[in-house]
This record gives sequence, C-alpha cells and structure tokens, in this order.
Amino acid sequence: MKTFDIPSFYRSSIITPIKEFRRKADKLKRDFKPTVLDFGPVRFLIARHFGFCYGVENAIEIAYKAISENEGKRIFLLSEMIHNPDVNRDLQERGVRFIMDTKGNQLIPWTELTPDDVVVVPAFGTTVEIQAQLSAIGIDAYQYDTTCPFVEKVWNRAAQIGEKDYTVVVHGKPMHEETRATFSHGQQATPTVVVKNMEQAQRLATYITGESATEAFFEEFAGQYSEGFDPARDLRRIGVVNQTTMLASDTQGIADYLKQVMIRHYQLLPNAVDEHFANTRDTLCYATNDNQDATYALLTHPADLAIVAGGYNSSNTSHLVELCESKLPTYFIASADKILDKTLIQHFNLRQKEEMTTKDYLPENTPATILLTCGASCPDAVVEGILMRILSFYEDVRPVEAVMQEFR
Repeated sequence: MKTFDIPSFYRSSIITPIKEFRRKADKLKRDFKPTVLDFGPVRFLIARHFGFCYGVENAIEIAYKAISENEGKRIFLLSEMIHNPDVNRDLQERGVRFIMDTKGNQLIPWTELTPDDVVVVPAFGTTVEIQAQLSAIGIDAYQYDTTCPFVEKVWNRAAQIGEKDYTVVVHGKPMHEETRATFSHGQQATPTVVVKNMEQAQRLATYITGESATEAFFEEFAGQYSEGFDPARDLRRIGVVNQTTMLASDTQGIADYLKQVMIRHYQLLPNAVDEHFANTRDTLCYATNDNQDATYALLTHPADLAIVAGGYNSSNTSHLVELCESKLPTYFIASADKILDKTLIQHFNLRQKEEMTTKDYLPENTPATILLTCGASCPDAVVEGILMRILSFYEDVRPVEAVMQEFR
C-alpha cells in the first residue's frame, strides 16, 4: 500500500493510529464494525472507513511539493484542491491563489497568468478546455496534476465505451467540478449527457422510449448535454458512469433502472443486453463505497446522535450526512470550532444550505453514545479535535492513554 508524504499537522495521535490498527487487523476490509472508544460517561462509535482517501492524500502531497519546489514563483490552484476548508485555507496562507471558485466562476483572469507561473490541477480534475487554455499560455497543466486516479479511471472508461459507439450518461451534480471535468472529457469521445438523480434518469428514459418529444429534451436538459446531441440517435446505446463522490447505491440504482428500460424497449435477451447498454460497474470509487458501507454499518448500532465532519460543499460528506439523518439526530460540522459549548452547536443544514445553531444537542443521560465519521477530504486532526472538544464537557472520563492502549 502506497504511503504519501503529507504534513504532520493533518495527522492525529488518536485517529491515525486507530485507522492503522484496523487496517492491519482487516487487510481485506471485510470487517465494517465501528471502533468503540469508551470514555465512561461518553462513548464514541467511529466508522471503520472515513477521512483522507488515496486520491486526497495524493493531491495533498503534490500540492505541497509544488510549493516547496517553486520558492519565489507564483502558485495557483484552478479551484479548491479538495472540499475541505482547513486544507484550502492552509494552502492560501502559504501564498497559493485560486483561479476559479468551485462553480467555475473566474476569480483571476487568464490574461494575468504567465508561462513562469505554476498551476496546480485539483483532485477533481479539470476540463479539456481549461487544459488547452493553460497550454496556450505556456503552462504545463500536467506538471502538478493532482487529479484523483479514480476520476481518471472514469474518464478512461467513458472513452472506451465511446469508442464502441455508446453515449455516456454521467450521474453527477451538473455544476460540481468533477462532473464538469468528466462531462468535458466524455464529450471528446462520444455524445454525453448528465443526470443529477433518479428523477432525471426517469425523465431521460422517456426520450429513450419515445414517450417524450425530442424537442422537449433540449429545454429539460439544458446545459447538461454535449454539442450536437440528438436524443433519437444518441440514446439508443448508453453506458452510465458517475461523479465518484455520489452515493454508489444511487448510481447503481440509476444504471439498473436504465438497463431495464433498454431491455424492455428493445426486447433484449440476456445475452444481448450489451447491444444497447454498456457494463460500467467497475467505475464506482472504492473509497466512496467503503465510507458509505462503513456508515451503513455504523448506523446499525444504537446511539444518541451522529456527528459528521467535513467541508460543507463536499459532495461525498453530504451523502454521509443524508444517511445518518435518516436514522438519528445528525450534526454536520466543519471542525471542532463549531461546537460552541456543551449546549450549543453550529451545524450545516443540507436542505436550507445554511448554518444553524441547535441547543441541547448532547443528551442528558450517561453514558452518551455518539456516532462519529467524516468525509474523504477531512483530516484526522479535525476528527480528533471534535472528539476532544466533546470529551472536555464530561467529568471523570477515562484518560485518552488508557482508552488507546488496545490500539498500540
């Protein structure tokens, strides 16, 4: 297993050893039981998988390498490298500037860049058009390219099925950086369309079957289809890929649904399904799957509340929040700073898209049981900070050293 050189302040003296202990004890990753940290009056159940994934650690290593290797040069990121405020803030404090925001709005004009500047491509990847823009300026977009290998795997799979005359259907959030990048790369090889959820997939199906008029497609899917897209022609053979941070179950559900639409519409025999539907199951991100499966397992245990840590614009984190919210009170926070005291917590409301403050979030009963997890771009140090902050509200807790003995 490859290890990455990332700054030590992202690590944790509590969380990192626990993750390593579990990894060594479960190399095949078949044990999804949570880790239990029993401090007496409060117990934490920590998800088996969470935090920095391979792609994020790879991106962080490359970004800090770019800083260390280019002293005196201007260094830019195309946009947020990952969706974590602590990581992005630290990079900015080291002089890194963002060219665009997460929605693709320009913050620094291309005309301000020169061939001597360094540009880091974020973990989400970037579009073919932006790669060309950087090349025209004289900047090598691949020198410090932190694109997640699993995102590139999706691009490669899209290209492969495109060569076989399948249209690519991307399950993702149309304005998310990764989806924009995947859409851009996909349309280089084949007609491409984005669906953001099952509802849109069901609407797309009506154009496959001819139930909806072709002309209506262009209004309904405005901004989500490639140039020259022809629903009557391009929806006869399709394959589904995804924004890697979406719920794997949602992507699989959409793929299974569209596959059945094709089978019924074209009256396909089992051995002829690939005439109209490509098998792309292998594009689902392992880290996203593991984190989501670990959260499902976490939620089988009784608890008083759940805390999910991560950036508020993090797609993979928001899906973990949705899973937890379906079972028990859940608080989505960026860091320990949002835990104001024992009675008040500031947290992000996914539906209202804003922070709110909740009173009396901790139960009066003891021992209190708290589920704890975080997104793939959240440092271990943030999780430790949250744990220690909550511990400070309880008396007569067992020492951290005693609780950690079994993980040494």
